[in-house]
Amino acid sequence: MTVKNFEDKINKYADLITQVGVNVQPGQTIILTIGVDQQPLAHAITQAAYDLGADEVVVEWTDDFLSREFLAHTSQERLTTMPDYIKGKADELMAKHASRITVLSDDPDALAGLDSKRLSAYQKALSIARRSIRQATMNNDVSWLVVGAAGQAWAEKVFPDDAPIVALDKLWDAIFFTARIDTPNPIVAWRDHIRKLSQKADWLNSFNFKALKYSAPTADITIGLADQHVWEAAGSTDLAGNFFVPNIPTEEVFTAPDNRQIDGWIKSTKPLTYNGHVIDGIELTFAHGKITNGHAATNDAIFQELLKIDDGTHSLGEVSLVPDPSPISQSGIIFLNTLFDENAANHIAIGAAYPFNIKNGTNMTVLEQTTHGLNQSVAHVDFMVGSAAMDVDGIQFDGTVVPIFRHGDWA
Repeated sequence: MTVKNFEDKINKYADLITQVGVNVQPGQTIILTIGVDQQPLAHAITQAAYDLGADEVVVEWTDDFLSREFLAHTSQERLTTMPDYIKGKADELMAKHASRITVLSDDPDALAGLDSKRLSAYQKALSIARRSIRQATMNNDVSWLVVGAAGQAWAEKVFPDDAPIVALDKLWDAIFFTARIDTPNPIVAWRDHIRKLSQKADWLNSFNFKALKYSAPTADITIGLADQHVWEAAGSTDLAGNFFVPNIPTEEVFTAPDNRQIDGWIKSTKPLTYNGHVIDGIELTFAHGKITNGHAATNDAIFQELLKIDDGTHSLGEVSLVPDPSPISQSGIIFLNTLFDENAANHIAIGAAYPFNIKNGTNMTVLEQTTHGLNQSVAHVDFMVGSAAMDVDGIQFDGTVVPIFRHGDWA
């Protein structure tokens, strides 16, 4: 590792993660999911969390090799039948309102070559077993955060023309840049960034649009917005009233579509990393809110399994606006990681909507949410559709058209 002042930057990163990201409160339980190759960052986050008064930090280590071996060799019965302890652990931690920190550093192709049906079956079964975590996260009952860390295999995919050590350094530099770690005070810089994004959300909320119209060489689609939808920006508030930032980095302002009112076609503009595979060239056609035709140019079998997970993966759960001049987009780097790539371009999500994206949504029953057009699913998969050539218009209920994006940037 030759990144200048690496230890100092790791410590600043850990402070940002714990103070601004999940906003650790005294007495809290923190769940930290992180790769075995990220021990220095795991130690820094753990120490920072305890310094803020955390009661315990539960570390869940991940390993690409072990995951691949399990998924390749376990029986079909074990693949689709989750042990009771998985559900029990999830339920107990959510009962304690544990905050979640997930650090991504995986190889984008970690599961390449494995049977797509087995992978899909396992993900569905695991999601059902960990339903309490998914629901608590989707409702913002607990604070949660997803961040990145440079893994060697990932770095070599992003920078294939560089020597391995150079590639790793470049990826760390890019992660620190997008997280504003190189600023004099990253925490102050993030609070200013959050304020600016919140102003955009407030502006969009002032209109109560009926729909969004996307126009580009890669899109001709109208996406209705959920009844009483709410635009959110970088930060959210958990059930205890604590403000947190779910993604670092983030450049988006987002809301929930109406899953009954989507018509047209749209193509992806950047690769999607999903289930250990890189999927590119996605194209979807919608009628009356449902996907009527969908395919991908690469790893289409994996993509088809995603579309079959449940009824909710036949529609959308999120629309998100990200200006093309964002720092991530202008870096020119394709990260092959959705956390980063989705913050370089407008994106949409196949699957579940966030209940907090409609007024009082977190207090509604599923049936009530559905009557507002909120999509329900065990999956939520973002993919990128924006570019410098994209225009987005807001359509009001009286038919008035309000320019939102022109040439990939705020109008």
